[in-house]
Amino acid sequence: MLNCKQTSLLVSQSLDRPLTVRERWAVRWHLFICVYCRRFKQQLLLIQRQMTAWQTGSTAQSSVTLSESARKRIAERLDTFN
Repeated sequence: MLNCKQTSLLVSQSLDRPLTVRERWAVRWHLFICVYCRRFKQQLLLIQRQMTAWQTGSTAQSSVTLSESARKRIAERLDTFN
């Protein structure tokens, strides 16, 4: 049986990739008995829905663009973190 740390990791991963059948059943069983992990899953799903709605709305209404030099500076700064 999974503990809360393992379950929260799998719940988070399930947003990015399909879980295996064994993982899905283990998560379901743990969520059946653990109210805290159920809340964590609900919170992740809420955040995902809100971010999707925000991205959809912001791209449709956004008229702000970056100049090419600004994009280049940002890309160079981000490269320093890798």
